[in-house]
Amino acid sequence: MGILVTGGAGYIGSVLTEELMKEGHSVIVIDNLSRGHREAVAAGAHLIPVDLGDAPALNNIFRRNKIEAVMHLAAYTSVEQSMKEPGKYFQNNVVCGVNLLEAMLRHNIGRIVFSSTAAVYGEPEKVPISEDSPLKPVNVYGDSKLTFERVLHWYAKAYGLEYIALRYFNVAGASSRFGADHHPETNLIPIVVRAALGEIECLPVFGTDYDTGDGTCIRDYIHVLDIAGAHMAALEGFNKGKGNSAYNLGNGEGFSVMEVIETARKVTGADIPVKICPRRPGDPARLIADYNRAKDHLGWQPQHSALEDIIKSAWLWQKKHPGGYDAGR
Repeated sequence: MGILVTGGAGYIGSVLTEELMKEGHSVIVIDNLSRGHREAVAAGAHLIPVDLGDAPALNNIFRRNKIEAVMHLAAYTSVEQSMKEPGKYFQNNVVCGVNLLEAMLRHNIGRIVFSSTAAVYGEPEKVPISEDSPLKPVNVYGDSKLTFERVLHWYAKAYGLEYIALRYFNVAGASSRFGADHHPETNLIPIVVRAALGEIECLPVFGTDYDTGDGTCIRDYIHVLDIAGAHMAALEGFNKGKGNSAYNLGNGEGFSVMEVIETARKVTGADIPVKICPRRPGDPARLIADYNRAKDHLGWQPQHSALEDIIKSAWLWQKKHPGGYDAGR
């Protein structure tokens, strides 16, 4: 199939593009490269450096290329930044997404897999979290993703668009070729790995007074290769009539911040000094996935679920890429 991947020069997009190419798909990557990297685009994929806010450029891309489905990963993803700059997040994560949908409609592209997030649930009433849990995001990032899910719902009603929204929990790990290179980095496991390498002097731990076993936040970590596998399953899901729905992607198991740090110490052999800091606004205490809907409807379940394996893959990739894709930055 001809697949368009937005944000394909980013962390998850790079691994997804790599896996799509392995399966024989023809991949076009759209990325404005503000946070992505040319070096992160798999060989054989066609990179077009375009911003989704550029509607004429989007129309040209759809007109000139054979595209049968879209995988939409381009987004701003920092919870902390979203609380300080909400307009930036709604503009990029919602308005630019609508530009993409309008271009799809103009060129009769009827299927889209959307990169959503567990942040749409906010502070859950119970865990594990199912897709039927209340949708009450507590930060702008989560609200921007939920808003676009609702846009997809109404486009499906109005125009017959088929969509699948994949609600990622905490994505981590790396493939042998591609890994996380964000500046600044906001996700725990890449930060822990950088601390183990001495790239970060002291690891901040935001809050030790949550209602959890050790007082630190608990999250469900899922390997980036399993996220890529879920996108493949979503493509098949359209053919099985499983579209126009949201699916949780996680391991169904939670680990606290301190558990991640202790596991990383064992995997890397490094001390990893920490600094206790105040809570960040918008951080729920627990986020753990119930992924049974994805298992039952899409035939998907995680294949790389051990926390040690997830951290080890991130560790090995970072050791090969000190300073990330552009060590001279």
